[in-house]
Amino acid sequence: MRDDLKLLVAAALPLALFAVVERAVAGVSGFPLDDAWIHLHFARNIAEGHGFAYNPGRPVAGSTAPLWTLLLSAGVRVAGPSVALAKVLGVSAALGAAMVTRRAALAWGASPFGALLAGVALLWTGPMTWGALSGMEVTLAALLVAGTLLALARDRTLWTVSLASLAILARPESALLLPFLALAGPRRARRLAAFAVVPALVVAPAVAFAYATAGVPWPVTASAKVEGGLVGWLGGQRETLTQALVTRPWAFVRDWLGWLWRSHPFLPLVLLPALPLAWRRDRRLGIVGLALLAHPLGMALIAPFRGPGFQEGRYSIHLLPLALIVLAVGLREMIERRRRAALGLWLALALWALVPAAHRYAWGVQNIDGMQVRLGRWVDANLPRRARLAVNDIGAIAYFSRREIFDLVGLVTPEVLPFRRQGEEGIIRFVGEVCPDYVIVFPSWFPQLTARADLLEPVHRVALERVEVAGGSEMVVYRLRRCAV
Repeated sequence: MRDDLKLLVAAALPLALFAVVERAVAGVSGFPLDDAWIHLHFARNIAEGHGFAYNPGRPVAGSTAPLWTLLLSAGVRVAGPSVALAKVLGVSAALGAAMVTRRAALAWGASPFGALLAGVALLWTGPMTWGALSGMEVTLAALLVAGTLLALARDRTLWTVSLASLAILARPESALLLPFLALAGPRRARRLAAFAVVPALVVAPAVAFAYATAGVPWPVTASAKVEGGLVGWLGGQRETLTQALVTRPWAFVRDWLGWLWRSHPFLPLVLLPALPLAWRRDRRLGIVGLALLAHPLGMALIAPFRGPGFQEGRYSIHLLPLALIVLAVGLREMIERRRRAALGLWLALALWALVPAAHRYAWGVQNIDGMQVRLGRWVDANLPRRARLAVNDIGAIAYFSRREIFDLVGLVTPEVLPFRRQGEEGIIRFVGEVCPDYVIVFPSWFPQLTARADLLEPVHRVALERVEVAGGSEMVVYRLRRCAV
């Protein structure tokens, strides 16, 4: 209990730092990604009885993290939708992840001081603090992964596989952990069967929903985003073997190392030597630790979209508990011999990395509030209630306007995907077929469409002086002059 209180105190500094910089840069408390507003919009519709739908009455598997969306909807049902609700849930999950990480490190053989340091180190990474305040699912995934590692250390097979399966519904990249978890224990038929059956049962409802609403076994967001790999190949994308098997995997490994460095400069330097030391202490932990090496390669080969470090590592943050447990266990003797030096140096470098992370977070909030939120409020105040919108950023615009939308990227409008494969001419045809009243896009994304003065009339625009996370420096509201294209 005393160590848990220490973790609560330790969390105060990075959270306060991010909040202060956010207020100074953005002037508001908000989200650093438009995707957080997508989760909140889904959650509000679920809580209001519209089902898992973005446009009420049209169910769609448009969330890559349905467990987080459902958790948010439960919170919305109790307290109403708000930025504060999402942040409270995110911070709570981050604190829980740190507490469980400390316990898991102890269970794997770390010293009490090393286990506490692992929990503090987790809270003092920029990606974890970003995740706690972002309105995104990443701290929930980290909590579930930490719980999985604790259950494995205690030989609780059912808990291990159940928590790992739930983690997939919070962050699908967590599925890469399953084969390593299965191998990190006795090869008994009953145990291996659990690792096949339980994930299938847990994920089955999401797979069935995706099939029913989008005709694929994964969220439509994956079909819209993936840039190759196995999922892209199954969806009809084609690329050279060199790109698929060499160029992209190597790029993802470099991006992974860069993200580890930005998270804490020690991570890419000490993880590799710590892995065999952790293996020597407990072979099971060594096997699971191999997932840290497999992660960038798995992302590149299965469902690549940007890289492991994209958007503060939102596809990788769930693995930070594993990385820090491996360090706490593998470097136990070194940490114990140099306790004060280890603590002081680690926290000093962590703070050095936290400051720029806080500024990136704050500018992300500024971008989203200054563009997408601002446009959503403008639409709500100025366009007819029945206006239908074609947009390329669907979060805050849909949340604040509550207008019917067509998603030109395809995250929640799967019928656009065949048109997207035809390039921008296909998008122009799609707009002509669905005939929205207004089109709200980055002109830089659709230069041919937005150049068509015979089709579109600009009526409002918002521009950013500094682009941190926005897809462009300017977003424009166009009135559709005519449907025929």
